[in-house]
Amino acid sequence: MKLLLIDVGNTQTVVGVDDGDGPHTWRLSTQATRTADEWELLLRSLLGAVGDGFDGAALSSVVPAATVALRAALRRLTKQEPVVVGPGTRTGMQLRVDNPREVGADRIVNALGAIAAYGAPVVTVDFGTATTVDLVGPEGDYRGGAIAPGVEVAAEALVNATAALRRVDVIAPPRAVGRSTVEAIQSGLVYGYAGLVDGLLDRILAEVEAPDVPIVATGGLAEIVVAHCRHEIRLDEYLTLRGLRVAWERNR
Repeated sequence: MKLLLIDVGNTQTVVGVDDGDGPHTWRLSTQATRTADEWELLLRSLLGAVGDGFDGAALSSVVPAATVALRAALRRLTKQEPVVVGPGTRTGMQLRVDNPREVGADRIVNALGAIAAYGAPVVTVDFGTATTVDLVGPEGDYRGGAIAPGVEVAAEALVNATAALRRVDVIAPPRAVGRSTVEAIQSGLVYGYAGLVDGLLDRILAEVEAPDVPIVATGGLAEIVVAHCRHEIRLDEYLTLRGLRVAWERNR
């Protein structure tokens, strides 16, 4: 079974091919203005090494313009209608929130991927444009979670809102008490976000009726921040793509 899996975030787009031997992935900058023709050309150039002959495709996107263009491009590439995760998509997972239509496709597929790999209950943490922490209950039901600005969004806001601070590499400084402005900013971003995630996890786990809930993290900066969290958090770079495969299987 060979699937083309695409997750479109506000900042980055992850393209994956799952052919049974583990995903082959590419990470691109998200450009909402790309047309269906441009997406098709781009994907064909990326996928040349893995060939064609796809059995299907699944897409999650939080960028509506990209969703429309990619749906058309995937239809041409795979010769069939892609599964686009959103309202009405069969997931087998109850959404126990006030308005299920508001839940982002990325949060849904992360939950699906986490259940498939780790069971339920489970907590997912996604370090993307936003940092999201979401809870799946003991019965495999999605219960919602928390959304905070992403690390890079916070870093950019800090630069844009101040006259003297500048961009820095998002890496852990040697100490929490920065001895330079660069170290101080890095401390706030890395150790500050580790504390944010730990604090949210403390509160979320207190609302779960089960002990020893696994926590899994994904996203571009997950490895940097998770290394400094107090909670035991597993890293899973393929979490979202795994969830997309589950979504495809349930809607084939």
